[in-house]
Amino acid sequence: MPAAEPVLRTERREWVLAATSIGAFSASAMVTAVNVVLPTLVEELGAPFATVQWVVLGYLLASIALLPVIGRLADLWGKHRVFFAGYAAYALGSLACALAPDVGTLIAFRTVQGVGAAALTALGLAIVTDVFPQGERGRAIGINGAVISAGVVVGPSLGGLLGDLASWRWIFAAGVAIAAVGATLAVRVLPRYARQPAGRFDVLGGALIVAALLAFSLGLTLGQGRGFDAAVVRGLIAGGLALGVAFVAVERRVANPLVDLRLFRERDVWVGLASGSVTFVAIAGVVLLMPFYLEGVLGLPAWRVGLLMAVVPIVLVVAAPLAGTLADRFGPRPVTVAGMLLLLIGYLAVGTLDESTTPLGYVGRFLFVGLGMGTFQTPNNTAIMSAARRGGSGVAGSLLSLTRYLGQVIGTVGLGSLWAARTVARAGAATGTDATVLASAAQVAGLHDMLRVVQAIVLVGLVLVVGDLCWRRRAVPDGPVADARRRGAT
Repeated sequence: MPAAEPVLRTERREWVLAATSIGAFSASAMVTAVNVVLPTLVEELGAPFATVQWVVLGYLLASIALLPVIGRLADLWGKHRVFFAGYAAYALGSLACALAPDVGTLIAFRTVQGVGAAALTALGLAIVTDVFPQGERGRAIGINGAVISAGVVVGPSLGGLLGDLASWRWIFAAGVAIAAVGATLAVRVLPRYARQPAGRFDVLGGALIVAALLAFSLGLTLGQGRGFDAAVVRGLIAGGLALGVAFVAVERRVANPLVDLRLFRERDVWVGLASGSVTFVAIAGVVLLMPFYLEGVLGLPAWRVGLLMAVVPIVLVVAAPLAGTLADRFGPRPVTVAGMLLLLIGYLAVGTLDESTTPLGYVGRFLFVGLGMGTFQTPNNTAIMSAARRGGSGVAGSLLSLTRYLGQVIGTVGLGSLWAARTVARAGAATGTDATVLASAAQVAGLHDMLRVVQAIVLVGLVLVVGDLCWRRRAVPDGPVADARRRGAT
């Protein structure tokens, strides 16, 4: 049974891309926009920061935990139905957040908003994959990815502007307005999907994966404040891993699994997810630490830090659609190899940052990081989504989003903790000392130690994609079809 309408006119496909991109933009912008007003929420809602930070964490944890469930429901019930429901949940959550009388209500409805955001980002990618033919898919996925990055860039400016000129509540009100526009367009242009008559929802698998992801990500999050030796943190992480093992065991036995594990037999899928995870872990840790370096070491004002931090996402926005076009022409895998190589060069250059680096020197180093991310992500996403079994693009899109979210959590927690520990060690300070108050030389030395780990894991990603490209060239015999497959086309 076809997953979508077999043919959409070119202009209709472009409108579908617009409708899905609006949702992706709003979902990504809302994360960074709210971060800016957290101090204001502490003051106006009379709540401690430890409580207010759950305004951000509730959104992220809801998105992470429910992604696989959302993807499977979409494949069973029809992506357009679940996508519309995502817009509705996002708009409702945004409206309720704008009107929230206290921090508890705000946190509760941020989780509703997070569920909607998960559906918009994961299913938007899946729908784009379905409606665009192979020769145009890379460009479309590149535009979708560029829009997500644009949301990350615009979010802090939008949040700061609305928070200063009006109120933090207007940030959420803007989410309602954007969702209304996107939903109205989506209802008019999205293809209608048929339900899968033989499909059943795997309730046990769904419960296990939600519990596993929630426990694991919550354990990583709490570990930042309480320490990873705390009993509750160890229990959550161990429990999450155990539930994950139980989930895999269940999925291997049920007739209609939540995640069809046969999907991971596709080289494009497992290589793409593994190498993509590497890039998200790396960028999350580096982005976390750059404000401390720029302000604490170089002594730059906050407004200049904001401008410099925008280098990577801006370059990514420009590079992603171009990389998609190249992937359509030459196949995804050669372009992912080029992107990962650029990314490694970028992180090697970033590893030379010191106490005398100029803003121009910072930009020059991070240009390679942004170019590498933009060049890698689009063809990698294209390869994964194209390799998904027909009717399973919802799950594939959810897995892609899940690797992004979990990579960001792991990179933020793991690499941030590594930097703090190495900075304290380099300074010869007592364990538990705040790394941000130590000497600049120690902070830079700790940063170099952390970046060596980043360079190592990116090198692992490069080995994965190069190895896959070499396997393709050896495994496929000569001929026109072989030429296409050898280029990395799927």
